[in-house]
Amino acid sequence: MSPYRTLMWVWAAWALSWCLAALWANPTQAKPSLSAELPYRAVTLAGAALLFVPRLRGPRLWMTPNPVQWGLVAAAAAGFAFCWWARIHLGRLWSGSVTRKNEHRIVDTGPYALVRHPIYTGLILAAAATAALKGSARALAGLALLILGCWIKARLEERFLSAELGAESYDAYRRRTGMLFPRL
Repeated sequence: MSPYRTLMWVWAAWALSWCLAALWANPTQAKPSLSAELPYRAVTLAGAALLFVPRLRGPRLWMTPNPVQWGLVAAAAAGFAFCWWARIHLGRLWSGSVTRKNEHRIVDTGPYALVRHPIYTGLILAAAATAALKGSARALAGLALLILGCWIKARLEERFLSAELGAESYDAYRRRTGMLFPRL
C-alpha cells in the first residue's frame, strides 16, 4: 500500500474512532450559541475540503522521496496519538464542540500541561504531515485554514471556559501554558 493511501486509512480510522468515542462524555450543561461557533466551523470545513479534495491535474510544488513519505505518515499517526492521549486524559469532560460539561474543571495535567488545546495541536500536526505529503498549493491552503479554524475555536473556548469556570483560575493556566504550541 502506498504512503498516501495508508495516510488516508489512518485519517479514516482516527475519524471513526473519534466519532464512536463521542458517546463517552458527560452531559452538556452550557454552550455558546451556534452563531458564535459558526466562524470556526466554516473555516475548518473549508480547510478540510481543500486538504482532502483529491488532487486534480494541478502542479505539485514538491516531490518527496518514499522514505520521507512514510515519515510523514508516522508524523500524522503521532499527531493522532497526541489527540488520543489528550482525549483519554480529558475523559468524560471532552466534547466535539465548545461546552461546559457536568463536573467541568480546568484540566492542566498530562498533555494539558504542555498546551491548552492538545487535541488541536495533534490535528494540526496530522494536517501538516498530510499537506506536506500532498505537496500542493491547495493542501497548504487547507492546512492554513485548519490552523485558523483551530485558533478561532480555541479562542472561543477560552473565553467561554473563562466565563464559566472563573477568569482568575483560567487566566493563571493561560499564563503558564501555550495555546496550540508549547512555550519554549
